Amino acid sequence: MKPLTVPGTLKSIRAVGRYVLDVAAEAGLESQAAYRLRLAVDEIATNAVLHGYQRAGTEGELVVSAVCDKAKLTIILEDSSPPFDPRDVPPPADLEWRPPDRPAGGLGVLLALRGVDEFEHRWVNECNHNMFVQYIHP
Repeated sequence: MKPLTVPGTLKSIRAVGRYVLDVAAEAGLESQAAYRLRLAVDEIATNAVLHGYQRAGTEGELVVSAVCDKAKLTIILEDSSPPFDPRDVPPPADLEWRPPDRPAGGLGVLLALRGVDEFEHRWVNECNHNMFVQYIHP
């Protein structure tokens, strides 16, 4: 499937999620793994829009591409917002707290990174490259 390029806005997140689910279906990824993959990509894309582009007062794009082989599906999400490695977000202080007692922040990234089999971030050519891997199980 060819890459998808969309404006770096919240309105584009739906298209990003649809792309991920379409690629996952083509790859033969089981539905729960596809859902977790879409959730992870959605979370990091949303963070790029809200905490990257909007907070910096800039505009940019989100570029999503896929690489698939018999063993795994890799989704690459690129943006040109300021450098941000989701692995640097500290986990919530206490996962046992229930809303509304839980402090805001960090839970979405934690769920995103735990929901995929592998995650990698690189800062290359002034862009964030986020790579999400889900293994394909027969």
